[in-house]
Amino acid sequence: MADFKTMATEVGALLKEKGQTVAVAESSSGGLLSAALLAVPGASAYFKGGGACYTGDAKQILMGVSDTAMQEARSATKPHALHLARATRKRLGADWGIGETGAAGPTGNRYGDPPGHTCIGVAGPNTERAIAIATGNENRGDNMEAFARAALELLSECLQQA
Repeated sequence: MADFKTMATEVGALLKEKGQTVAVAESSSGGLLSAALLAVPGASAYFKGGGACYTGDAKQILMGVSDTAMQEARSATKPHALHLARATRKRLGADWGIGETGAAGPTGNRYGDPPGHTCIGVAGPNTERAIAIATGNENRGDNMEAFARAALELLSECLQQA
């Protein structure tokens, strides 16, 4: 399996090839997803912006997630990840939005999700997908990398199918 930095290079190439852009709102991946995408030379052609939206306030203030969306689905769920992806896409004017929300570890979150649990949503032109993953790992750094990799895999799949 490719590491998330290699995957970011491949995703960046796909975005450039299609002339499309991406915006990121991540929580438990802590900025690794944005950093991986930005580490690719020429990232300014496809990266609109992003943020580590670790709290509900950050999601609403930085990415414009509505009160209704915040009340509809709690954090670390697929519907919440999609709300975050949609809001990020709209807020930053990107073709694609990624929303990631979970529990990196070493403990679970306040909702009872175990460490290593995250949900990732991708919203794009005529495409929306969300996944949940569970690493079974309590190591925070390992989980953050796994979450970034999963987000890149999901975006890559969506780009290839669009």
